[in-house]
Amino acid sequence: MGRAVTEASEPRSAPPLTQAYNLPMDFASLEKQALSLPAADRARLAQELLGSLDSLSPDEHRALWLDEAQRCAAQIDRGEVRVVPADEVARKARALLK
Repeated sequence: MGRAVTEASEPRSAPPLTQAYNLPMDFASLEKQALSLPAADRARLAQELLGSLDSLSPDEHRALWLDEAQRCAAQIDRGEVRVVPADEVARKARALLK
């Protein structure tokens, strides 16, 4: 008589590692996990992330700068930041370099 095999008796295989690490994650969760890493790992991650920006296309660079300009303009419009005239910035920079 043959042995009956049920689903419970069959070994379950774990998903491939690449699948397990490609789970959707929101920015806040990812940031929280990254900030909980030891300092050396955070530094290595920061270096990898910054290095990944070197391979962006000119269109991707333009889009990122446009996003940043819009973010800054919105902060100015909401009064969240103080605009400092360029001559004042230059004067303070010269004073710091003396």
